[in-house]
Amino acid sequence: INAAAKVFREQSDAIIIIGIGGSYLGARAVIEALAPEKINKEIFFAGHNICGEYLHNLINVLKDKDVSINAISKSGTTTEPALAFRILKEFMEDKYSKEEIKKRIVCTTDAEKGALRGIADREGYKSFIIPDAIGGRFSVLTSVGLFPIACAALNIKELIAGAREERKISLELDLQKNNSYRYAACRNILYKKKKTIEILASFESRLHFVSEWWKQLFGESEGKGGRSIFPASCDFSTDLHSMGQLIQDGERNVFETFLIVGNEKIKTVIPHDEENIDNLNYLSGKTLDFVNRKAYEATREAHYEGGVPNCTLLFPEVSEFTMGQLIYFFEKAVSVSAYMKGVNPFNQPGVEAYKQKMFKLLGKP
Repeated sequence: INAAAKVFREQSDAIIIIGIGGSYLGARAVIEALAPEKINKEIFFAGHNICGEYLHNLINVLKDKDVSINAISKSGTTTEPALAFRILKEFMEDKYSKEEIKKRIVCTTDAEKGALRGIADREGYKSFIIPDAIGGRFSVLTSVGLFPIACAALNIKELIAGAREERKISLELDLQKNNSYRYAACRNILYKKKKTIEILASFESRLHFVSEWWKQLFGESEGKGGRSIFPASCDFSTDLHSMGQLIQDGERNVFETFLIVGNEKIKTVIPHDEENIDNLNYLSGKTLDFVNRKAYEATREAHYEGGVPNCTLLFPEVSEFTMGQLIYFFEKAVSVSAYMKGVNPFNQPGVEAYKQKMFKLLGKP
């Protein structure tokens, strides 16, 4: 994976990751957390919507760049990524020779079957395998997530090392040591107390896509049989100015989990202003990180006093190792939490319902 990613980086101004749901959310979460400056500059995403304007604008941005593509799909027939790949493949064919394209497209797909496997074999594209037993939302620690993450020049060995460390902790039977079991237990206790909505909240904009990945992981794993905790997310302090009133004083069916970073490397100091028209000189000399931390502490306390139970997951720092820990923590926790509700965390029978209706409306034979 590292060798193939190195080739992609050396030959490309832009790398497009084509995928939807679990085929892209985990990788995007890690890349945005650790290298946000590369998003939409070196790493681009497609196939996660059916918006023609989005794809048109993307092609316009990339038309004068050297481009490589990682197409990710188990079947190769999921509508959104399949359409994006068809259009972007034509874009590549207009831009490069057939032999050059072979160096610039990597497919991550099933080992033996499916449309994307057939395309890769026919065209001679390099490919990585999606393991049979692993569903998309659990696949970020396979080639599905690792190759795009490596394309962003991040250390996937450290990511795996963090996951391995968290796995050791998750085998402990003592709840004071096993965080994933304790989290799963708390969620189910709160669910029995009619707390049916969980908000994953962060005060770091770069963790936004961690929440997006988490929403799929928990929603698709637990939302079955008429029993579920609805996974929602907020970006604080931004959303305190839009959702704060509801969380503080709305229906008491909500609990929160905060993602908090302990040690920020970038220190932005608030300057002194002689006129002090904004009355902020009491903060001069302090960092934005300090103010952000106090906003979190105030929010945690106010929401708890308002009837919103909450817990905090604290990063000592955001790194490949801690992201690996967090991914494994959530994957183990949702598995245990779903089993406690009596549902299978590893299937998704409901996702086909809208697809069948859409295919009928589209006239699919």
